[in-house]
Amino acid sequence: MRKPMIFLLSIIMIASLLLSACGSSGSSGSGGKSDEKVLNVFNWSEYLPESVIQKFEEETGIKVNYTTFSSNEEMYAKLSGGNLGYDIAVPTLFFIEMLVKEDMLEKINKENIPNLKNLNPDFTGTFADPEDEYTVPYLWGSVVIAVNKEHVKKDVKGYEDLFDPEFKNSLVMPEDNRASVGAMLAIKGYPINSTDEKEIEEAGDLLKELKPNIKAFDGDNPKGLLITGEAKAGIMYSAEAALAKRENPNIEIIFPEEASFLWQDNFVIPKGAPHKENAEKFIDFVLRPEISKEISEAYPYGNPNQEAVKLLSEEIQEEMSIPKDFFERSEYARDVGEATVLYDRIWTEVKQ
Repeated sequence: MRKPMIFLLSIIMIASLLLSACGSSGSSGSGGKSDEKVLNVFNWSEYLPESVIQKFEEETGIKVNYTTFSSNEEMYAKLSGGNLGYDIAVPTLFFIEMLVKEDMLEKINKENIPNLKNLNPDFTGTFADPEDEYTVPYLWGSVVIAVNKEHVKKDVKGYEDLFDPEFKNSLVMPEDNRASVGAMLAIKGYPINSTDEKEIEEAGDLLKELKPNIKAFDGDNPKGLLITGEAKAGIMYSAEAALAKRENPNIEIIFPEEASFLWQDNFVIPKGAPHKENAEKFIDFVLRPEISKEISEAYPYGNPNQEAVKLLSEEIQEEMSIPKDFFERSEYARDVGEATVLYDRIWTEVKQ
């Protein structure tokens, strides 16, 4: 899924400017020698506590330059033009499938990551990387519905209930075409990873029907609109809903009765990473049980680090939990190959 050359050149120019600005919270370094005390991390917004970065810097003397993205598509577009200095990225499994196929990742030296032993084997050997050559699990979760019961009287059980006129201009949706279109596929009873043109078109039409109820597509802070009451409900990632509920007890988390979208994000090292050993050192640091525990306390997504989970309070473990029946009827998003173009077209039309 290569981007047009003009678009790539624009991305390269913009990203190069960002990378030259070396900042601890908003930009990546421009790269350098492999023994340089620098690490350039490319990650989702609100996904790694600043305290973890500070502890790593204090312990190792390695300066972390942290850049964020709000969608897998944004991450992929920047990496597609060749590595612009990033040492670590955190894509979702179905995008890792594409990155591996296109030889855009470095193999990870497992000898540099002894804390791999802390991982639950259920989250390794994934369909995207069966031999665990390129990836290390970070966090995982699902897509759920969150409803502010202070403003909503309707009994919401699934995605289909969100079409009610009560939700006009009051829904927040993920900045994620696969999650949003996937919810519509689920309503129709189609696979979330459908590659059937007719099924995807029908799901797209359904998403367009829902548009009058959609206030915003937000990939950075969807819980914000829900907490303040600007949005009555939303489809969002599981931890975003849990964090919203922490702030506003009126928020109810609903595991939709339809199938849902599961995901797992992994650490990868982009091809040509200038500080590969520093990246491996950071991954090993994050896999320490006490550090991984700190991450889950701040962002209660599912944690594949089984030793860290043992350290978490019952309250946090409850926030992270997903009902077994919901998990079993849901699907992990997969690379849909040529159908990606169709999902992209539908997404563009919906957001116009």
